[in-house]
Amino acid sequence: MKLREVRERLDASDAGLSGSRFKDVNLSEALFDDVDLSGSAMRKTALTGVRIDNADLSGAVLKDCCLDGATIDGIPLEAMIAAYRATRAGET
Repeated sequence: MKLREVRERLDASDAGLSGSRFKDVNLSEALFDDVDLSGSAMRKTALTGVRIDNADLSGAVLKDCCLDGATIDGIPLEAMIAAYRATRAGET
């Protein structure tokens, strides 16, 4: 199914959309509940203000990302990375 220039809300439940492709799509304020995104890739994706709760991030890779204000359990990611780098520098 191809959707092009659609400007309406979609509701999907118990749906298999594995292998779908989204390009130049606005999903702002969308709700993903009990969704499997394993093996997915996101490129040039705006996640500003996104909230992720109770997620399995095992093996997740973040590369070349802006982390300004990003936190895990209230701890700034930039502080975690700085602490990690300081620890690594002390090991050499």
